[in-house]
Amino acid sequence: MSAPSTAPQNATPVVSDRARGQILLGVILALLLGALDQTIVSTAGPAIQTDLKISNSLYTWLTIGYLVSSTVVVPIYGRLGDLYGRKVVILFGMALFIAASLLCAISWDATTLILFRALQGLGGGALFTTAFAIVADLYPPAERGRINGALGGVFGLSSVLGPLIGGFITDNFSWHWIFLVNLPLGLIAMAFIFRMPNLKSAAARGKVDFAGAFWLVVAVIPLLLALSLGKSDPLPGETAFAWTSPQILGGFALFAIGLVAFILTELRSSDPLVDLRFFRNRTFALANLAIFFLGASFLAAIIFLPLFMVNVVGLSATGSGLTTTPLTFGLIASAIISGVLTQRFGRYKPVMLGSLVVLMIAFAVMGFTLTPESTQLEVTIKMTLLGLGLGAVVSLYSLAVQNALPPENTGIATSSTSFFQQMGGTVGLAILGTVFSATVLSSTATRSLDAGLPPAQFAAPAGKGAPRQAGAPRLETIQRGITAGFAVQRTQLEAVFKSGDTANAKALLENPQTSPQLKAALSGVVSGTLSPKARAQTLEGVLAGLAVAERGSLEAASKSVMVFKGAFTDGIKRLYQIGILIVLIGFFITALLPEIPLRKGSDDGTPAFAGGD
Repeated sequence: MSAPSTAPQNATPVVSDRARGQILLGVILALLLGALDQTIVSTAGPAIQTDLKISNSLYTWLTIGYLVSSTVVVPIYGRLGDLYGRKVVILFGMALFIAASLLCAISWDATTLILFRALQGLGGGALFTTAFAIVADLYPPAERGRINGALGGVFGLSSVLGPLIGGFITDNFSWHWIFLVNLPLGLIAMAFIFRMPNLKSAAARGKVDFAGAFWLVVAVIPLLLALSLGKSDPLPGETAFAWTSPQILGGFALFAIGLVAFILTELRSSDPLVDLRFFRNRTFALANLAIFFLGASFLAAIIFLPLFMVNVVGLSATGSGLTTTPLTFGLIASAIISGVLTQRFGRYKPVMLGSLVVLMIAFAVMGFTLTPESTQLEVTIKMTLLGLGLGAVVSLYSLAVQNALPPENTGIATSSTSFFQQMGGTVGLAILGTVFSATVLSSTATRSLDAGLPPAQFAAPAGKGAPRQAGAPRLETIQRGITAGFAVQRTQLEAVFKSGDTANAKALLENPQTSPQLKAALSGVVSGTLSPKARAQTLEGVLAGLAVAERGSLEAASKSVMVFKGAFTDGIKRLYQIGILIVLIGFFITALLPEIPLRKGSDDGTPAFAGGD
């Protein structure tokens, strides 16, 4: 821990432009570290599952464990940063994250990896919250929009680099190295951040509200687990429960108890973890409510889109990652431009509303124009529009809340938006994942009947809040398999009826799928009573029937694939259609935000933060 400051408590630490640049680089590396981890692990998930023999029911816990632990500690880290300094908190979080990454790399079974991923989440929760708080300490709100826009671009960059790096490492080394790469990146980031002063609120006093933290954990963890594990129709052996099961209802009951106890504790506490009086601040309350809804739309747009690219367009996982690059570039460009515009004009609300209008248009385009025949180029263009709408969502709401509260509450302001965005994303993905599964199953049954086929059966265990399909059936692969299977049958039948091969004849007789008529002929071959001429005539008829059957199988396969792609497209379109409503709600809430001029410094003209060495 840094030494006590010898400067006056109201003196701003002298931080040169060069030092600020170095600190900002460390912050960017910290954000990249946390964001990359998610996308890299997602890419390597199938390899991890195969190597550690993780069942489908436990597979989702690789993400659930991290998500639950990182979400619940966000407000706690925010308060600790205000009291004891950002440097101390982010260095602790990064050290824990790096240590847990090393433990993840040496995990020997599913249980240990899940536990270490949860431990990693405890450290990761400090990265995002404290990083944005450090930026708030170093830059006044009037300059912060540009910086936050750049930080928002880091999230987009990670969605490009993550799948590429994760795929390369997994294919050429092993999945263990996707965790080990966190070590050098994290140590470099720590080296930059270690040189910064220990910025903290000069006005913050008191102690950590451990009682409030306890009840927050009691409320949030059961809620997140219930939403992650609840399913309309869980499969046998799957780690999931029906929404009406005692486990899920009990989770919601614990959430209600914990929430009531948390509110009562905070009202009585002299040093609350979250001062509920902040919700009287209209900007604080409305911005956090808006980001709760928009968090669901943000994650849904990012997570479900690659499923469409793989299962409908037919790309590989790596190809899907490359195709989403335009979305990322649109997101980065939008985040930076929105930050520059906010700084130039000193107003954030028009930029927010404009971005949400673009986002609604993008959701409408995706929700009403996607088809099973959509091409890679077509979807790529639409992704760019989606990215342009998402950019401002990442950074400006945090800026609005920071600007609305006194500087000594920067940690709480930053952690609140992070917390509500993550909560909104988790709740939204749980609900949208259920809608997606139900839509795909319903559409499959309808389309199968229309095509004259029996309804296809889909197994869709969830993955990171979204249903994880076993993979789209490739028509070319199925056709090759059908053709190869019929070719084997032809070869076997020709051997039997041309040369009188009794061994193959006996094998066909034992096959329950052999027709009674063919069995009679085969019996003649085995007994030697069928003449060569009769064998030739029989072979001609059998091959003709086989050709008809092959054409029928190929036609049925083509219809089945189209049914699958059509049903999957219906599911994706439904998500974006619901997304329009979610973004519209966020738009109306944002429209109610008061427009507060961005501060160029402390409100009273005095420095707001003290620093330690």
